Amino acid sequence: MRILFDAYGGDNTPDEAIKAARLAKDQYPIELTLVGDSAAIAHRAGQLGVSLDGIDLHHAPTAITMEDEPTDVLKRLSDCSMAEGLRLLHQGEGDAFVSGGNTGALVVGATMIVKRIKGVKRAALTALIPSATGNYLLLDVGANADCRPEMLAQFAVMGSAYMEKIVGVKEPRVGIANIGTEEHKGTDLQRQALALLKDAPIHFIGNAEVRDVPLGCADVVVCDGFTGNVMLKLTEGLAKMFVGELKQVLFKNLLTKMGALTLSGSLKSFKQKLDYKKSGGAPLLGLTRPVIKAHGSSDAEAFQNAIRQAVSMVENRVVETTEQAMTQLNSQLKQRAGAQEQ
Repeated sequence: MRILFDAYGGDNTPDEAIKAARLAKDQYPIELTLVGDSAAIAHRAGQLGVSLDGIDLHHAPTAITMEDEPTDVLKRLSDCSMAEGLRLLHQGEGDAFVSGGNTGALVVGATMIVKRIKGVKRAALTALIPSATGNYLLLDVGANADCRPEMLAQFAVMGSAYMEKIVGVKEPRVGIANIGTEEHKGTDLQRQALALLKDAPIHFIGNAEVRDVPLGCADVVVCDGFTGNVMLKLTEGLAKMFVGELKQVLFKNLLTKMGALTLSGSLKSFKQKLDYKKSGGAPLLGLTRPVIKAHGSSDAEAFQNAIRQAVSMVENRVVETTEQAMTQLNSQLKQRAGAQEQ
């Protein structure tokens, strides 16, 4: 198995990417290719004292930044590390690609270069988010601001396959993010998507009221990319606020500090549960090969976990499972459309 890793995708690259490549190569039984300016990577690795033994370098002279337009990955910066990595993936010279770079560019590049699975309307960006009962997968979280009902239906099937294969949730419960559980709630998008998903090959539970999502009412929550991005960023902000407030309470005086000491183990576990570094990255589902979007501010640990996530997607054949599920769903959607025309 070969993992392609964008050495210039993120705020702290290439340093953190170089460190992560070494960690991943030492820990996982994989071949690893760092994509970027080969001479600069080799020089910087030497300065950092990081050995590149066993790690391949593939030269790409430029890098796309967060300020560049997403379509630049196909045109003005078509020789950047992200574009070159995606081309290698499409050509079969790697099994998965990891990048912490420009999200819009990654979505555009992956869609146009790597290509979508046959029948998939749009690729979906996902996020694995902690809940009271474990974790739930939220999609889409930003790749598609506007969606059609059939797109949400496809997101549901893709998300279900990922949760079962990667997270290990048997028959994951899938719901539509909504303002209530009743079938008449929401806009036409939610109501029509609900009608489509009643016959889908998944464990569909209907609407998931957003206030109940953090409590674990569903394992997979689907929505349009605008709603998903708002939910994700609000969750991240609330987590930071809650941890900050908790610190103030626990370290207010000597008595509370003593209490914090006795709770140190539980508090550490709680903090780790909210740490994005542990989850790795956001898979872009619906593509013919695995693509992982790492957090832009990833350090070596976060990048390493994103690589681990890519390895797991390849080993558990998530793409193949998704292809099978999509074939079944699209067949049911065609049958439904035909019945409505009669």
